[in-house]
Amino acid sequence: MQTVDLIVHASWIIPVNQARDVLADHALVVDQGKVVATLPSKEANLAYQAKEELDLAGRALIPGLINTHGHAAMTLFRGMADDLPLMTWLNDHIWPAEGKWVSSEFVHDGTQIAIAEMLRSGTTTYSDNYFFPEDAIRAILPTKMRAQLNFAVLDFPNNWASGPDDALAKGTELVKSYREHDQVRVIYGPHAPYTVSDEPLLKIKALAEEHGVGIQMHVHETQGEVDDAVKANGERPVARLHRLGLLGPHFQAVHMTALNDDDIRMCAETGTHIIHNPESNLKLASGFCPVDALQKSGVNVALGTDGAASNNDLDMLGEMRTAAQLAKAVAMNAEALPAYEALAVATINGAKAMNRHHELGSLEAGKLADFAAIDLSDIESAPIYDPVSHIVYATSRQQVEHVWIGGEQVVKHRELLTIDRQEMIAKASTWRSKIKE
Repeated sequence: MQTVDLIVHASWIIPVNQARDVLADHALVVDQGKVVATLPSKEANLAYQAKEELDLAGRALIPGLINTHGHAAMTLFRGMADDLPLMTWLNDHIWPAEGKWVSSEFVHDGTQIAIAEMLRSGTTTYSDNYFFPEDAIRAILPTKMRAQLNFAVLDFPNNWASGPDDALAKGTELVKSYREHDQVRVIYGPHAPYTVSDEPLLKIKALAEEHGVGIQMHVHETQGEVDDAVKANGERPVARLHRLGLLGPHFQAVHMTALNDDDIRMCAETGTHIIHNPESNLKLASGFCPVDALQKSGVNVALGTDGAASNNDLDMLGEMRTAAQLAKAVAMNAEALPAYEALAVATINGAKAMNRHHELGSLEAGKLADFAAIDLSDIESAPIYDPVSHIVYATSRQQVEHVWIGGEQVVKHRELLTIDRQEMIAKASTWRSKIKE
């Protein structure tokens, strides 16, 4: 018998593989941080012996969720400026608050609080667009969470950088330092077409190509953004980005509401990834991303929560449910984004957008052992005909019982093992007292 680090037996394993399997009474075999095999529990007992073995009857194992867009430190602004349209929210509340409060300490503390929330929700990888990325990294590393950091680039100065050239100089050093890092990757994060002009965008394109990394950008967040761009220069934002050469398989376009057929065609032809943020878009009345039309055109659609200041949580299970339901309403088609595909949008599709699908996003031999166990044993999940349907349509994040990253357990019976939860609650309270003064 082969000796391995860990065997987890579960009532269901949902690997999110190409065949879209649901594996009943199977075991996940893990060694040296990677998945060795998924096979029936009886066969696993004959082929392997483990240093640690768990029997999780009534539980489903899924790949760790991948939150493909957010602003982690903005968790400290959660609920601060609700029920406002996007530009009022930004101009009158968020940008002034950021100008006053965003700092190394703010980013470090806010990032760790966000990671604690995400881990307890089954998220094992997230993407973050914000300032002071070096301090975000300092917060991330002890937690074991994986992250893609898209450092913010804007035409105007902010607390982290005096302008786009300063941001690019600082950020590119991090790109180079973390290019092959197992836990953290750094890419370019121009904020939006209306805050970044052509010259820095062309520099970003050249630098991203030079270093072989991606670009993530808010694009077509509202109809107003599109209308203003057309009025100002006669060109839709997607068309402008296409003309500048930014669209492509390394470009992650966030939000993408208010799309026409030409926008969708350009994304499909270039291999551009779309990052869907349904709950933030709904709350800010930003519009609807046409997920069904994009997927039917062959566009990869991934899922993100956006920041807790505009959502107001970082719950990817809730985001999945909203995405699945909203896709049906927008397409006027009950078959749009079925449950298993919604789970794929929250896992393997996010890995594809980050260009890490060869190692993340599904539970298959050779991939990193990032996974969560969801408790489906109680009355809220009875009866079970299809566990995937339950996970998408009838499961809350409180049912996320255990989480592993690289085969190391980071949540056990809902208790965080790499972050002090009480310390995070205290830090959040301290920041609230400062900000509310």
